[in-house]
Amino acid sequence: MKILLTADPELPVPPTLYGGIERIIDLLIEGLRRRGHEVGLVAHRDSTCAVDAFYPWPGLSSQSAWDTVRNTATLLGAVRQFQPEVLHSFSRLQYLLPLLAMDLPKVMSYQRKPTERTVRWAAKLAGDSLTFTGCSEHICRQGRVAGGTWYPIHNCVTLEKFTFQPQVEADAPLVFLSRLEAIKGAHNAIAAAKGANRRLIIAGNQVDSPEGVAYWQTQIAPHLGQDGIEYVGPVDDRQKNELLGQAAAMIVPIEWDEPFGIVFAEALACGTPVISTPRGSLPAIVRPGVDGFLVNSVDEAVEAIRQLPSIQRHHCRQRAEAHFSAETIVDQYERLYHQQVGAVLAEAALV
Repeated sequence: MKILLTADPELPVPPTLYGGIERIIDLLIEGLRRRGHEVGLVAHRDSTCAVDAFYPWPGLSSQSAWDTVRNTATLLGAVRQFQPEVLHSFSRLQYLLPLLAMDLPKVMSYQRKPTERTVRWAAKLAGDSLTFTGCSEHICRQGRVAGGTWYPIHNCVTLEKFTFQPQVEADAPLVFLSRLEAIKGAHNAIAAAKGANRRLIIAGNQVDSPEGVAYWQTQIAPHLGQDGIEYVGPVDDRQKNELLGQAAAMIVPIEWDEPFGIVFAEALACGTPVISTPRGSLPAIVRPGVDGFLVNSVDEAVEAIRQLPSIQRHHCRQRAEAHFSAETIVDQYERLYHQQVGAVLAEAALV
């Protein structure tokens, strides 16, 4: 099968540093080509993943009207040249405008809350030739309000990059791993660690916005170097594997509706329980009492930390293998492609 994928124009595939969805696209392409599919990619000009055909975006901003016009034309040209059997977009829905009325099977994937207005008109123009996916059922529920057919397909991790640690030291630290902004809940992680008298290692990039700087200066920095609270800065994949593997739990008590959060699956891949809140996609990732705990307050987080010895770390790894491995996700997208192609062919036969 010939499959053309698109990524947002801001970051290359794979990303050089952070960039969750660009990593997922890279893994998807690798898995599809390993299965014998011919794969094309429309993405940032600095993308380095191996593909059968590559088409760079001329515009590098999803928010620029002029870049949107240029990128829309580029995608149309890529479709005409590559002649895909399926077009799978991880970029802007607006780029599909000239293609919506075509019979070409199309998949539009969302990693963020969909915009009702654009989903509604796209679903009407494309009909059955367009199917939507969300990285969680939480995203799909929001999208279905506007129409169209929606399927939840989670993001994935490369299990080989994360070493399963069946046990850790009795005094192993907790780890917070995410961006240092209020919605990720580092301040609550600090409060919970202090309440449970446990060490906490904080890793992740600081946010340069005025709100991010103020958050760091008032909620994080004053606690560092006290009561076992330590900040180690941003981490690469190797450091992440080591950090998560040695942790008693990863505690990221989010204060927003997380679309997915790849780091939660990465922690489970190491056998590390997750402590978070029951918002967004978290109820679909963490089984309370099995893979970790979902809490609604700092007091509940303190109690969850005390209950960590009841978690079997091999259950966490099994959860990652069964639901968040690259092979599992490639399987789901591949089935969707065949389903979408079959549906369009069946409709054409009736005309």
